[in-house]
Order: sequence, then C-alpha cells, then structure tokens
Amino acid sequence: MTAPSWDFSFVYQGLSDRAITADLTQSQDLLNTLKNHPTSSIEDCQHALSLFDQITNLLLSVANYASCLSSVDATDDQAKALVIKCDVLFSSLSQAFSPFESLLAASDEAFFDSVLAGSDESGSYQRHAFRLSRLRHQQIYRLSVPEEQLLSAMQVDGKNAWGRLYDDITGTLKVTLVMESGKEEIMGLSQAASLLYGNDSERREPAWRAIRHAMGQQDITFAAILNAIAGNRLTEYEKRSHTLPLYFLAPALESSRIEQKTLDTMMGVAKQSQALGRRAAKAMATLFGTSTLTPWDELAAMPALNNGEENTPSATYSFEEAIVIIRRAFSAVNPEMADFVDMMVRENLIDAAAQPNKSMGAYCTKIPKTRTPLVFMTWGNSMSDVLTLAHELGHAFHNWVMKDMPFVETQYPMTLAETASIFAENVVRDALLEEAKSEQDTLLMLWEEAQTAVALLLNIPVRFEFERAFYEKRQQGELTPSQLRTLMADTWKGWYGDAMSEPNDLFWATKLHFSIAEISFYNYPYLFGYLFSTGVYARREAKGSAFYEDYKALLKDTGRMTAEDVAKKHLGVDIQDSEFWLESIAIAEKRISAFEAVLATRQH
Repeated sequence: MTAPSWDFSFVYQGLSDRAITADLTQSQDLLNTLKNHPTSSIEDCQHALSLFDQITNLLLSVANYASCLSSVDATDDQAKALVIKCDVLFSSLSQAFSPFESLLAASDEAFFDSVLAGSDESGSYQRHAFRLSRLRHQQIYRLSVPEEQLLSAMQVDGKNAWGRLYDDITGTLKVTLVMESGKEEIMGLSQAASLLYGNDSERREPAWRAIRHAMGQQDITFAAILNAIAGNRLTEYEKRSHTLPLYFLAPALESSRIEQKTLDTMMGVAKQSQALGRRAAKAMATLFGTSTLTPWDELAAMPALNNGEENTPSATYSFEEAIVIIRRAFSAVNPEMADFVDMMVRENLIDAAAQPNKSMGAYCTKIPKTRTPLVFMTWGNSMSDVLTLAHELGHAFHNWVMKDMPFVETQYPMTLAETASIFAENVVRDALLEEAKSEQDTLLMLWEEAQTAVALLLNIPVRFEFERAFYEKRQQGELTPSQLRTLMADTWKGWYGDAMSEPNDLFWATKLHFSIAEISFYNYPYLFGYLFSTGVYARREAKGSAFYEDYKALLKDTGRMTAEDVAKKHLGVDIQDSEFWLESIAIAEKRISAFEAVLATRQH
C-alpha cells in the first residue's frame, strides 16, 4: 500500500459540485434571516442559536473541504478562493450573531436560563450552556455591537490575509539542496522539511540549510507577517481594555480553557525539568557521534547503529506497515479503536502521499455535515512518521467518539485536544517497546521517547518564551528580522544550553505556528497535552477493563468543560498544583534514564 490520498466523494464530488453551491446558497439565505432577526425576546435568541448552528455546520463543511484541497496543493487557486469566500461568510456570521451574543452575555440569570431551557429539532439549547457561560465570563471585555461587527469585518482582509500570505509563500516555495559533492537538488519546501524527519543522513543537513536559506531570503516578508498579526491582536486587546486591562496572553488562555495559574504552574515545572530535556538531547547526540545535538538531527529518525564491523541500517516503514503497527497497538486498548483505524483506511480519510506543492506539517480536521474525521501528513517512511500518523489518528478518534454529540459541544480547546493524540503515541510506543526483539528495537522506541522529551520540554518552552517576549516588545513597535533572529537565538540558548550545537535563529519564520492568524500562542498546549496525557495514560493499568469507557467519557467532556474541571472530574487532581505535573515529569524521567542506560551498555 502506497501512502494514500483523500477521497472526498462522501461529501463533495469536486470544487464544481453543485452541492457546494447549494450549501453556500443555503448558508447565505440563513444568514440573511439572522441579519434581519429581532433581538429582544427569549424566542428571538433561541431561533438565533438554531440558525447559528445550521450556518456553522454548512460553512465549516465547505471551508474545511476547501482548506484540505489547498493543503494538498498550495497552487490550487480555486480551492484558495473558496477558502476566502468561506472566511468572508464566517465574518458575516460573526457580525450577524454579535447582537445576540451581546444580549446573552449581559442578560440577567433568569433570561439566560430561560433561553437555554428551550429546545429545537437538534435538542435542548443546553448544548450551548458551556460556550455561552464562557462568553458571559468574558463580558467585561466586549465592545459595542457595531464595534464587534467592525472587528469581524476587518479580519478577512487584515489579520487573516497575512496568515494566508504565509501559507501561499511556504506552499509554493522551492528550495535547493546542495550536497557535499556539489550536486544540487530542487524540491518543494514541505518535501525538504519531510527529510528532516527521516534517516537520509546525506540530505538532512543540506535540507535544513536549504530551508534556512530560502526562508532567510524572505525574512523581511515573514517579519512583516509576524508583526502585522501581532500588531492586529494588540490593537484589538487595547480597545477591549475599556474597563480592565486585557493581558495579551488572556485570549489564548480563554481559548485553551485554562487559568493563568495553571499555565504558570506547568511552565514552572518545565523550567525545573530543563536539565531532563538537555539530557535527552545529549543522549540522542551520542548516536550521531557528536557531543551535542545539531538542529538538523533534532527531528531525525534514529541513525544506523554500529554493531561491530558493519552498521545496522535505520529501519524504514511503509504506510501499510505503519497501519499494522498502529492498529495492533490500538486494539490492545480496545478492539473498537482498531476498527476505527480500519475505517479511516478503508474510506480513504488519510492523505499522506508526497506532493510537490503540499503544505508542511500534519493535522486532523473534520467535515461537520457527516462528522467525518480527516488526517493530513506527508509520509517519509520513518518511525517518526509512524508516530505522527498515530498522533493524528488519536485526534481523529477523539472526533469520532464525539460524533453523536451536539456539534457545539465538540469544540474542544488545544490543551485538551492533545490528550487523545499523545495518548495514541504512548500506546504505540509502549506496544513496540514490549514487542522489541533486539537491542535495536528497544533503543528505537527509547529514542522516540527521548526525541519527544526534547520537543516538549525544550522546543515548546522556547516557542512560548519567544512569543511572550515578542509580544512584550511588539507593544513598543515592530521588530526587524535581525531583532527577531536575536530574540529567537537568545531564547533557544536559554533552554537548550550546551545540548545543541547552534541555535535555530530563523525558527520564528520556519515554524508556521507563529503565523497562524486564528490562534496565538500555538505552543504551550502541546506541553500541556504531553504531560496531561501522560497522567491519563498512567492510569490505564490501574483501571484495567474500566479504563476504555472512562477514557471515552473524558474525551467527550473536553468540549463542555474547562481543563481544570476535566482533570478534577476524571483524574481527581488539581492541575494548578505542581504535584500532578511533577508526576508526569517523573514518568518521562524514567524513560530517559532507560534510554541512557541502554546507551551506556553499548558503550561498554
């Protein structure tokens, strides 16, 4: 089985499908009804909620479909045009619903409770209780209805346009690899990036340097994108600070559904554990024959082992082999999870084929109309790809578990979104570790544990501290490419220390997360997910046969509770206390120690 591509026939037959036109036309008709709807009574609010749900379902189905096509081929102008069209309609939806949001945010308890007490054909309006309660909680930062509408209208050609520009540039950018022999090879950016995850030691450093060179040539543009998106947010936050100051981290915390104290506690534990991440990086470096890790080896597959006179080659994995591995590991949790993997493959809901204009990265999304999950990545035949696929299938399973719930209750935050994905990685890693038949098999799994520790305990904190420092400085004015490079380099050195040979001072440009228009601080939720999921996974053995249903119940609550409440209800822990985070760090420390022990045995 070669790496597959998506089959969207379950929803649309192509960009010219009349079903797309029908969905957009219906969305517009419903939008017109919402725009002209009175905004005074309980019944008005209830009808508006029903319209909001219908429009969201239709628009998001078309938008996600178009976005998927654009990810596969960044030169698909028709798909990109459809993405923009949906963005405009979403802006119109936000504007049309704004009067109802303001009314529900400021209304007294009796009015609010009466709205939620009703029902429509989709069920009780209680499905909106959590989302609207959070809205009421943030009411102090709301602007007037006309101001809220103006902000929504301006995002399409403002902040969102800058994010699209980043995607357009990186999706079509070509890079030139220069080999040690002098031979040159031209490829797409995402193809070069996939080499960083593989075991091609001859092309990995050239790929890293080619990406760095190509992105560096456009650093003025990437700096402009970063400055514009951040400046847009900071201006909005200033306007919202009409009663109380709105700290630039507050919207991200609200989106993540965690409190500032939770973030501070977690990052404090990460700082205490900095040495553990450095130990993992140095242990990885020994297999490359270096004293410190290089930036082009940080994401790589484990190198070939030197067993006496000849090297044992690095393992490679076909897509089919990866599915067998993941399915077997998922089945050990519950056969239902294995059946889910079969369904994803059978229905062609995974796009992993390499394409010249394919976007970088991996993600999971869904088509709301059918509740169908979709996985996107670029297959590179490494163990890292196996775990990336497991990670994204974990996200997809999370969506699948929630398929029969009201759609508004399935909108979980990034912090809790990483629970199922990292849980899936842990399941696969542990399964392969148990099945290990040789030292190389054991070392390979421990390598993946060490690599994860470096990514989550060093790289993610670098992203967070850089972005926080950038926003602090951005309040005083725009930063030049040189200033951004210096800030990134200093932050990088502060976390990696002597564990890496050189800082990746262009990481602010090469990492797309910094230039996503819709979400700020797209970083600390990964650390949260890593440590939180480790805590969830640690309870698997103790709960035995009861674990699976408890696990699904936890996943279902992620869209209707704060992270603190989910932790309290399902794990019985207070995540504002460092004890929970330290327990997860202790589990990670055991894995790193095991890796170091195997390496020490080899050296002797």
